[in-house]
Amino acid sequence: MNLIWLEDFLSLAASGNFSRAAQDRNSSQPAFSRRIRALEEWLGEDLFDRSSQPARLTPVGRWFIEIARETLERVSRLPGDARTVAQTRSDTLHIAATHALSFTFLPRWLHSRAASTPVQLMSDSLARCEALMLQGNVQFLLCHAHPQMADSLDQAHFDSIRVGRDVLVATSQADAHGQARIPLLGNMEMVPMLDYAEESGLGRILHHVNSRRLAAVPRRVVFTAALASALRSMVLEGRGVGWLPLSLVEEDLLLGRMARAADASWDVTVDIRLYRDRQPLAVAAEVFWTLATTDV
Repeated sequence: MNLIWLEDFLSLAASGNFSRAAQDRNSSQPAFSRRIRALEEWLGEDLFDRSSQPARLTPVGRWFIEIARETLERVSRLPGDARTVAQTRSDTLHIAATHALSFTFLPRWLHSRAASTPVQLMSDSLARCEALMLQGNVQFLLCHAHPQMADSLDQAHFDSIRVGRDVLVATSQADAHGQARIPLLGNMEMVPMLDYAEESGLGRILHHVNSRRLAAVPRRVVFTAALASALRSMVLEGRGVGWLPLSLVEEDLLLGRMARAADASWDVTVDIRLYRDRQPLAVAAEVFWTLATTDV
């Protein structure tokens, strides 16, 4: 049995159309159909009822669809599992953290829990950090999260704990009087907005929590970036209003470089969460997790 057959099967199961599925799989239709037939011959049962258009799954096909998904997911995790086995005696912690937390929360928090333990940090967007975690390339992921939102790590084989809190604040460059140069409300013109890219975890949270309220605000997006630090720079340049983690801009607010662009009712309180795989980790990693959970 070829793993490509399973990917072909899932593609055809999604659409029921041989031509479309073959195109999605970058294959000619004859070659694609032969692979589907080869899978059926290997199983000894038909997976699709070809008498209708689109093709429908047979009872065996409906049973096999979950088997195919689980098999491909398990195979995709094998390299990470192999690395986990190789690292079971490693003293180095492998942590992925979003950029904003890598520069603010993580250094102080990590110092009190792993001051003498070697750490290999991967700092990236949430989407990339999640991928590293799912592939088994890191042992832990530190990121912002919102209690009302599920994410791709909220699965049976991952645990998480809240290790801190943060607040996303609507900010603007401050004027000479310490007030917002670009207030969110009360503008005579469209409010220039600084937005997060799709791969940003903070963007996911903001769009989920504030989208309805923002719909009533005349606005236009003038700048988009995945990193909160990039949006911070644009706020300081007076380019628009951006929601930024208080942990990142607290000093800017205190020194009058920035001001709140909206009152506290627009604030978004978020968790800082630490994720791990439920599978046993290296000894040093398990000790680190125990210390983290003790503080909760």
